[in-house]
Amino acid sequence: MEKNYDFRKRLLIIHEKDVRNTKRGLMDGEYILPDSVVIGVLGSYTDVTTTAVYDYIDYLQTSMHISASMKIGAENSDITVSLASDAGVDLGECASYKGFRIDTDDNGIKIYGSDERGIGQALYYMETLMNFEKAPIMKKGSISKKPMFAPRMIHSGYGCDQFPDEYIARVAHEGRDVLLVFTKDVDKTPHGYLDFNGLIEKARKYGLDVYAYSYIQSDMSPEAPDAEAYYDNTYGKLFRECPGLKGVTLVGESVEFPSKDPHVRKGKYYEKEADGIPSGKLSAGWYPCYDYYIWLNLIKKVIRKYNSEADIVFWTYNWGGQAEEARLKLIESLPTDISLQATFEMFEPTMFGTAEGHVADYTLSFEGPGKYFASEAAAAKKKGIRLYSMTNTGGLTWDIGVIPYEPFPYQWMRRYKNMIKANREWGLCGLMESHHYGFTPSFISKLSHLCFLEPLDDMEEILKKIIKSEFGEGNYEKVDEALKNWSEAIRYYTASSADQYGAFRVGPSYPFNLRQNISIPADPKAMFGAGICNSLIPLAFNSWSGAPYGVRVIEEKKSLQKMLEYIEKGVSLIESTEEKNGKLDELLNLGKFIRNTVITGINTKDMQYLRHKLFGLETKDTMAELIDTIEKLLLDEMENVKATIPLVEKDSRLGWEPSMEYVT
Repeated sequence: MEKNYDFRKRLLIIHEKDVRNTKRGLMDGEYILPDSVVIGVLGSYTDVTTTAVYDYIDYLQTSMHISASMKIGAENSDITVSLASDAGVDLGECASYKGFRIDTDDNGIKIYGSDERGIGQALYYMETLMNFEKAPIMKKGSISKKPMFAPRMIHSGYGCDQFPDEYIARVAHEGRDVLLVFTKDVDKTPHGYLDFNGLIEKARKYGLDVYAYSYIQSDMSPEAPDAEAYYDNTYGKLFRECPGLKGVTLVGESVEFPSKDPHVRKGKYYEKEADGIPSGKLSAGWYPCYDYYIWLNLIKKVIRKYNSEADIVFWTYNWGGQAEEARLKLIESLPTDISLQATFEMFEPTMFGTAEGHVADYTLSFEGPGKYFASEAAAAKKKGIRLYSMTNTGGLTWDIGVIPYEPFPYQWMRRYKNMIKANREWGLCGLMESHHYGFTPSFISKLSHLCFLEPLDDMEEILKKIIKSEFGEGNYEKVDEALKNWSEAIRYYTASSADQYGAFRVGPSYPFNLRQNISIPADPKAMFGAGICNSLIPLAFNSWSGAPYGVRVIEEKKSLQKMLEYIEKGVSLIESTEEKNGKLDELLNLGKFIRNTVITGINTKDMQYLRHKLFGLETKDTMAELIDTIEKLLLDEMENVKATIPLVEKDSRLGWEPSMEYVT
C-alpha cells in the first residue's frame, strides 16, 4: 500500500535497474559494448554534453551492468561524441535543431550532434534501442534522426511548477524540450516563490528551455497613454530579470485585458458587472477581440526589448467556439513574428448516439484535427505565422482527470498520423503536450517521442517493440489485443462538459446528490482546489446540445456502456497473461481504475435521469418508487467505490491531479 505522493519516487528514477538479459547473444551485424566502456568527448563542448554523457554512464552501470568513464579528447574510445561541425561531418537533412547521427562498426560507436542537444538525444536514443534489445548492443550501420516538432512544451507531472533534477532528466529522455511555469510575476507562481533563473539554469544543462505560462494581470488597455510603461513593468520586467527565459504562452482566459471590442463586456470573466446588471456578453478572454493585435504588438515590443529571440505564443483556446469569420479576421491582423497555437480537437461537432453535441474540452475520443484547428491552421499558413497546437500528446487529456496517462496507443497513433499530415499541409511545427495535469513519462510518451523522429519509422512497429520491452515478450499478443480494445473504448467516451467537469474529473469519489450542490473537499495547497469539478449537474444542462435532456442522457449512457465493454475485454486479457511483471501489474491496476470510473460515469447518467423524472412528479407513491430506485443505484455505486479503494492504495498517482491534489 502506497502513501500519498509515493508515485514521485518513481518519477525520480531515471534509469531502470537490471534491464540486461545476460542470455542475449551477439548476432551477425551487431556490435556489443565491452564491460568497461570509455566515452571520448571530442572538440568543443559545454556541460550540456557532459551532463548527457554522465547520464549515459549511469545508464550503462544501472541498466546494463557495465562500468564506464568519460575522457576528454580520447579519440580511440569505444564511444566518441562530438559536434558534427567539429568533426567535419555533413548530417544532411538532420543538420537541424537536436539532429544527430550514430555510426556503429566493429571499432565502436561514433555520435555526431547537429548541436549539443542533438548529442544528448543520440545518447538517449541509444538507451532506447538497448532497452529494446535488453543488452548493450547496437546494429552496425548509420542512424540519422531529427525531431519533427519543436518546441514540445509540458507542465510538471511531479507537482505544479515543481521540477526536481531527476524529473527534468526524465523529460529530456522523452524528447520534450520546454518546461512551462505558471507565472504571475518574476519568481512568482500561483503556489508562491520559485527561483526562475535557477530553474532555467538547471533545465539548460539537460538541453531544455523554460517558457512562462502567463497569469500576469493585464489591467490596462494597450491604447492607454501609459500602456507601454505599464506592460514594461510586467512582461518587460519578467524578461529583463530572467534573460534566459525563452518564451511566453498567452491564452485568453489568463491574460484578458480591457478590450474596446463591442462584442465583449468591460469586466473580466471573474468580475461582477459594475452596475450589477448582466450584459449578456462574454469577457475579452473568451472572444477574438479586434484589438488583441494591438495588445500583442505591445507585449512583443516590451519583451523583445530584453530578449530579441523570445518565442511569443498566442493561443486561441478560449474562442474556438466563436464564429469562424471573427477568428480568422483576428489572425489576419496578427504580426508574423509570433507563434499561433490552436487546440487540435476541441469544439468539434459530434454525436452521442442520436444526440448532437460538441467536444467540450481536451479529449482523445476524437483524434482530430477539428474544423476549428483546420481553419486557423490554414489561416496561419496563408499569413505566414508559425503554427503550434495543443495536442496533449504527453499522454493525457481531460477524459479521465486523475490518471497519469491514457493507455490507448492505437487511438493516439490516429492522432499522431493526423498531426504529421498537419505538419505537411499547414506547417505545424510546435506542440503543447500537457496542461496542468502534467506530464508523466509512460509507454505512451515513449511512443509519441519515437513516432515524431524523422526519418519516420512505422508506428505499429515502434509500438510492438515498446510493448515487448515494457510488458514482456511472451505477453505481447494479449497485451496488444488489450490495448486495441482500450483504444476502441475511448472512442465511445462522451466528451461533454457534464462528464469532463463531472464524474470523469474525479472518478468514483464523485458525489451523487439529489438537489443541493456541495463543495468537494479540497486540499488547502491545491492551485484550483476542487473548483474545476461540478458536483451537481443542473437538470437543464445540455452542453451545447439541442437534444431533449432525457434523450441525451440515455444516448450518452449507451455510449459509455459500449466503452465499458471494451475496457472490460482489455482488463480480462491482461489478467490472463502468464508472464507477470511490475509494469504489467501497474497497467492492469490503471485499467481497473478506468473501468470503475466509467461505471461511475454510467451511474451518474442514471442518477441524472432519475432526478429529472423525480422532480417532474407530483404523486407521492410514484416518487417513493423512484426514491427506492435511486437508493439501489447509490448502493451499487458504493460497491464500485469500495472496489476502487485498493486500486488507489496500490498506486498513489491514481486519484491525484497536480492542480487539485488528491480528490479521489
